[in-house]
Amino acid sequence: MQTPAFNQGLLRFLQASPTPSHAVLQMQALLDQAGFVGLKAEDHWELKAGQGYYLIQSGRSILAFRLGQAALDQAGVRMIGAHTDSPCLKVKPLPDLQRHGVKQLGVEVYGGALLSTWFDRDLSLAGEVHYLNANGELCRALVNLIEPVGVIPSLAIHLNREANKGVEINPQNHLPMVWGCLPKGQEGLALRQLLAHHLLGEGYEVSEVVDYDLCLYDTQPPALTGWQQEMITSARLDNLLSCYLGVQALIQSEAGPATQLLACHDHEEVGSASAVGAEGPALENLLRRLAGDELVYQRLMAKSMLVSADNAHAIHPNYPERHDEKHGPQLNAGPVIKHNANQRYATSSETAALFAGFCREAGVPMQRFVVRSDMACGSTIGPISATQLGVRVVDVGVPQWGMHSIRETAGALDAWYLYRALLVFMQQPQLMIQPAVE
Repeated sequence: MQTPAFNQGLLRFLQASPTPSHAVLQMQALLDQAGFVGLKAEDHWELKAGQGYYLIQSGRSILAFRLGQAALDQAGVRMIGAHTDSPCLKVKPLPDLQRHGVKQLGVEVYGGALLSTWFDRDLSLAGEVHYLNANGELCRALVNLIEPVGVIPSLAIHLNREANKGVEINPQNHLPMVWGCLPKGQEGLALRQLLAHHLLGEGYEVSEVVDYDLCLYDTQPPALTGWQQEMITSARLDNLLSCYLGVQALIQSEAGPATQLLACHDHEEVGSASAVGAEGPALENLLRRLAGDELVYQRLMAKSMLVSADNAHAIHPNYPERHDEKHGPQLNAGPVIKHNANQRYATSSETAALFAGFCREAGVPMQRFVVRSDMACGSTIGPISATQLGVRVVDVGVPQWGMHSIRETAGALDAWYLYRALLVFMQQPQLMIQPAVE
């Protein structure tokens, strides 16, 4: 696989994944195609060395692994961690509004969304719906309306002459999506009725929509952008790009002594504290189940490592002062190792040195990021995973612009570079640092 084909696969994945549930479904399809076997937590497992498996949580998170040829406590586990969620606008449980001749949907903000970017976009709806069928059974379906169904219109500059000096956005008042214009006095259909109509059209047997988890998304497709298509522009690059790189690295890796594992969690953008988030028990439960014994578990963790893959802030050409002058990653200059003295990233000198070696072995460039000393630093699942598991962690990512915008930008080479480094990491037989000779 070469860079152009790799990027086309990434674009298709991004387009088909407007929500975490859709992203998990896409990853499941890739794993199925590669011969991985689905597992259920409640079943008894008979696992074989060299075989790949996956476990899905609530349709929103996925753990996939290939069992190594060596005993777990001899070679350890090579883990990649990422997250399936992105900041967005979610539809409220009772969203239907009708005022001033238009129908609107009430929304709430999920995560740290860059709200100004959501105005004047062709928006659609996607997510999961729970409904009753004709027999009164509760069922689940994924929904993606695909076509634009609404817009959040900006206020004209004529009505706010100070708009270009900055506008305060009130999520309650300014973000309800307009999705219909009605003649005076006319009642339109409610959202649940329209969802039922859509599901019936898709062949589902629906008697009543009971509940849903829906978000708005921009219908503009991902694209290769630039004079020579040097950039990727898309929604949800943070962090579906890392999910795609992780699943490809797992699929394309050859079976070796070490077990190889990918963990893509939901709810990172809101702190990871959930049953399907990185702070939940799923990954630790899986590792303990594979170990089968507490002493084996402790030994395997000592020989394991996790690469927390989450995008990094590239230096912005219009705002270079927002970066430390020595730590401003550039697009298409390689994956970024992220450092923070206060453990907002879990990178240590050891894990940074190891990852730099993976990049060197893969023949790809590598960069470093440290936030300015007078600015707050974001975080990732890296410190959470290190705390939960007691495992070595390095925080890395592809550099990008516009993080948490409705449309983000990354370099067209960097996804390929990070994939190559992750492939080397997954196939490492040992992860040892030699002691100093006195």
